[in-house]
Amino acid sequence: MSEDVQLSNVTMEFGKFRAVDNVDVTIKAGEFFSFLGPSGCGKTTILRMISGFNDPTSGAIKIGGKDMRGIGPNHRPTALIFQNLALFPLMSIWENIAFGLEVRGVAKDARRKRAEELLRLVDLPDAADKRVSQLSGGQKQRVAIARALAVEPKVMLLDEPLSALDLKLRQHMRSELRAIQKRTNVTFIYITHDQGEALAMSDRVGIMSQGVLQQVDVPMEIYNKPANGFVASFVGENNKFIGKVAAINGDNARFETRQGAFTTRLGPGIVLGASATLYVRPEYVVLEATPSPGINSIPVEVQEVAFEGNFIHIHVQDAQGALHMVQIRNDPSLAPPKPGERLNFSFPPDRAVVLADAAPRSRH
Repeated sequence: MSEDVQLSNVTMEFGKFRAVDNVDVTIKAGEFFSFLGPSGCGKTTILRMISGFNDPTSGAIKIGGKDMRGIGPNHRPTALIFQNLALFPLMSIWENIAFGLEVRGVAKDARRKRAEELLRLVDLPDAADKRVSQLSGGQKQRVAIARALAVEPKVMLLDEPLSALDLKLRQHMRSELRAIQKRTNVTFIYITHDQGEALAMSDRVGIMSQGVLQQVDVPMEIYNKPANGFVASFVGENNKFIGKVAAINGDNARFETRQGAFTTRLGPGIVLGASATLYVRPEYVVLEATPSPGINSIPVEVQEVAFEGNFIHIHVQDAQGALHMVQIRNDPSLAPPKPGERLNFSFPPDRAVVLADAAPRSRH
């Protein structure tokens, strides 16, 4: 069973510092929801409020429709997994998993049976009598998850649990975590600063900046339709052109910059005459000798070609000295351009968007 989690205009202040600013979001029962943002944006503070280690300064947190104010961590239907895991090295694996059950007075045979069930769930069926020191980093992560699940939480809270792992293991554990969440149908609330983790695992993602929830949506919409400049910059790479909206035609605009005028999509809240920034992702740009009709184009010179395995990143400079990036797939049959080549940096109007800055903090 799982429960939904509702944050209604939640604010958290520490003295004069506002760590979380008027956050309003409902996380659905059985959903894998990630809060994504840079260090210090307030995402861990949100997790601590949901788990009961902090009460919000204002607003309400409800789990399964029940107001959690004044209810301590031990009495909430939540389980929290920290980055350091906090496994007990002198206990066997099954004893680690069953520790919460022992505290609750469950008999030893029942504890052992439940621990073995959970070890099968996290794909460690033969690890019951091993010690923590005998496990790999990824196996320890799975034991921590099994221990949290042992107390049958309605909501699982995970605070950057994969950040200490190497890249390959982190990528493997993403799919493991997602598979465990699907099998258990427990509501997962995941905190991370890694956009790859959030986009790969989540049903929905909430982007945080300076305590403000900037956008909540499914991963593909977050990436393809960012709500503002912060989201566009934080999630994925972007080329930026600063300028002003000179004309509007429906959902499109003529956007004038130092590099020239572009036809582009309009983002939320952009009006005629507004100073804003045009964003275009490097994978939507092509380098061509002659500009194609109907697309935006400026002359550039290739500065550097960086081979990164399945992709090649090509760094170029425009006539005003600004640097931009183009991403192409590694295709051995097509030679990438060489430094010093003069080409055209081209992109279609529907692949570029003009956006305002991040949502502002509340005045207080």
